[in-house]
Formats: sequence, structure tokens, C-alpha cells
Amino acid sequence: MTTNSLTDVPGFRVGHAAVAGPGALSGSTVVLAPPGGAVAAVEVRGGGPGTRETDALDPKNVVERIDAVVLTGGSAYGLDAASGVMAWLEEQGRGVRVGPEPYQVVPVVPAACLFDLGRGGDWRARPDASVGRAAAVAAGAAGLGVAEGNVGAGAGAVVGGVKGGVGSASVRLDSGATVAALAVVNAVGSPIDPHTGVLYGEYGAGPLRIPDPRTHAAAQEHIARSRERMGLPPLNTTLAVVATDALLTRPQAQKLAGTSHDGLARAIRPVHLMHDGDSVFALASGAHTNRNARGPLSPEELNDVLAAGADVVARAIVRGVRAAESIEGPGGTFPSYRDLYGS
Repeated sequence: MTTNSLTDVPGFRVGHAAVAGPGALSGSTVVLAPPGGAVAAVEVRGGGPGTRETDALDPKNVVERIDAVVLTGGSAYGLDAASGVMAWLEEQGRGVRVGPEPYQVVPVVPAACLFDLGRGGDWRARPDASVGRAAAVAAGAAGLGVAEGNVGAGAGAVVGGVKGGVGSASVRLDSGATVAALAVVNAVGSPIDPHTGVLYGEYGAGPLRIPDPRTHAAAQEHIARSRERMGLPPLNTTLAVVATDALLTRPQAQKLAGTSHDGLARAIRPVHLMHDGDSVFALASGAHTNRNARGPLSPEELNDVLAAGADVVARAIVRGVRAAESIEGPGGTFPSYRDLYGS
């Protein structure tokens, strides 16, 4: 059974946790790799990134595999969520082995944050280690499928004046390998074509559902008011994890992280601005070899994985925008695409 989500890649699981309390509108999302970890890489293209442990993923450095990635709200404050994930992984005996005993591990937990401070009304309501730990526990207990919309790191996400959120998508290639993505959509740019109301990421993806012009005109006025209320400068960031069971080297994973950014460019315009911190992680378990079981992918098969990375990121962004729900509270009013344009 496929779920059209990141968990279609065997062994990967996703968990979400929200910041509790009045005035809170933020959270964290953990992508947990299969036992034994995954080859990992990252590509950061936004001008205002907030990250942790991303240098460890450089192919010239020593860490070969990681066990989890954290996507979190709370801007740089929210990166503390990774500490809770580290603690949970240590308890599971998962991490870089640094001694002979099972507990002698150092989990390497790359993380990236998005800006959502104050969107629930309380500037100080942001993820900490306890929220990260809760998301890790949820990922460890999760089954197939990924909750989407206003969950985890997507709780306070906003994109181009409309409510953003978490989305996921997957595809199985002719080689038998699976490529999937999870995106947290929170960009300065917009996912909506201002001329038609169509989501950019839906162009070329099948029959278009073009909104009624009167609906579109009313929606654009509403979005303009939402942007005005948010004020300037807009501070955002879209985050994504692309996972595959293909057998990739670390440089190949780095290439996948880079080409997957093309999915952001298809689905959000403009993208990679100075007030975005757009970051894409690539994770490869290597559980699936090529069709002839020769080991690493052929160049043609690798090209298919690279192309699929961009495709599933674009689809995940569309799903995140469509799954998001409107928010109205002390931190602002953020209308959803669904409420503005219909389902």
C-alpha cells in the first residue's frame, strides 16, 4: 500500500509535535531514518538560513550516516528542539559509534528552522528540547502515512499571505526505487499564480482546476490584506526532506539535495530570497539496489532519482498548501487556499 508520502520509502517515519499553551502556533517535525541510518546531504539556498549540524553532512567530512533530521518553527530559538531528539536517539543507542559499549554513541541530528515567531500571539511560544523529543517519540511510534497541514513545523507556517503547512508526496521509479519528499511551506514568495489563482506547482502535473475569475479576484484582495497586516520585512523559509531507498554515495546525495530545490522554484515564486532560509535535506537508505543488483545506480537511474526529487518536492508543496487550514487569532489572520478558492 502506498500513501503518497515520505513513509512510502521503507523504514522512514515522520513525527510531529506542537508547542502547547495559549498564544502558541509553532512546532517541530522529525524525519526518522531506518535503523542503521541513512546517507545524508543538504543544500541551503535561501539568504537567511537557520541550521544546526549541516557542516557534518559535507561529503568531505567524517559522518557517514545519520538517524534523524529536525525541521522546526521558532526561528533560531527552535533549533533547541534538536537537543531533545539527540537525547531520545541516545536512549535508543542510535548515533555515531564512539566506543565499544552500546550507549557510547553521539547522535548527529541536522536541523533547520523557519520563522513563525509571534504568529500565535506569544513571541516566546517556540519549540524547545521537550517539543523535539515529543516529535521524535511520535516518529518512533508512527506507522505509514504523514499528517499534513497545520501540524509540527507547519503549525505557524505562512506562504505568500496564505496559510502554509506540511505536505508530502512520493513516486516509485521504473528501477523500483522510491523517492519521496516532505515539505514545510513557509515562503516569502507565493504559491499562487496571480493571473489565474492556480497553484504554480500544479502546472504540468495534470488537468488544471482554474478558479472562477470572481473567486480569484476576491481571494487576491484578501491575500493582499493579509500580507499588509503581516508587515515587513517578511521573514519565512521553506524546508524539505527528500528520501529514497536508492543506493547513493554522499556526493550523489548532495546532488539530489541540490536538484530537489528545483521543486521549490516550480511551486513558489519568487524563491530563495534574502528573507528565506530555504534548505533541502536528502536522505538515502540504500536498501534498494538497481534492477540488475550490480550495486550503485547507473547514471541513467541516478538521473531518474534526481528528476524525481524535484517532482516530489513540488507536489509536496502543493499538498501542504491545500492541506493548510485558516488561522485567526491574536497573532494574525492567515486565510487558507482552500477557504479562499474552495477544495
